[in-house]
Amino acid sequence: MGYVQELRKLVGKRPIILVGSAVILLDQEDRILLQQRRHPKGKWGLPGGLMELGESTEEVAKREVLEETGLHIDNLHLLNVYSGSDQFTIAENGDQFYVVTTVYYTVDYAGQIVADPEESLQLEYFRPNELPDYMVGSHRMMINEYLHRFNT
Repeated sequence: MGYVQELRKLVGKRPIILVGSAVILLDQEDRILLQQRRHPKGKWGLPGGLMELGESTEEVAKREVLEETGLHIDNLHLLNVYSGSDQFTIAENGDQFYVVTTVYYTVDYAGQIVADPEESLQLEYFRPNELPDYMVGSHRMMINEYLHRFNT
């Protein structure tokens, strides 16, 4: 059982603060890798997830990308850290949380893309001007900041 599940046993559905990382992973054509998630069903987002005890945000990013995509990433560059009242979420099961998300970007990866069937419906690269409509709202905002900053 992971840290978040253990914490939820203690606090129930009350609001908590969670820390996570997400990664903007770009291929040679500057397309962005997105994951179509099982939860919420069918919503697209960046690979990433929540911190376990003792991890750094970089370690979270690397672990989650490997678990969700099968890719080993390196040379992470910090885009931004997102936090605050606009990062409040109520999960499908009613769990409430504020998330502090550290977002990285990289073009340095190795391996074969393999979607984790427990978390993903599929993985696909998208051109920045062709992102899917049904996306995690905060992830769209993060991608937009990246695109604005680097004029891609």
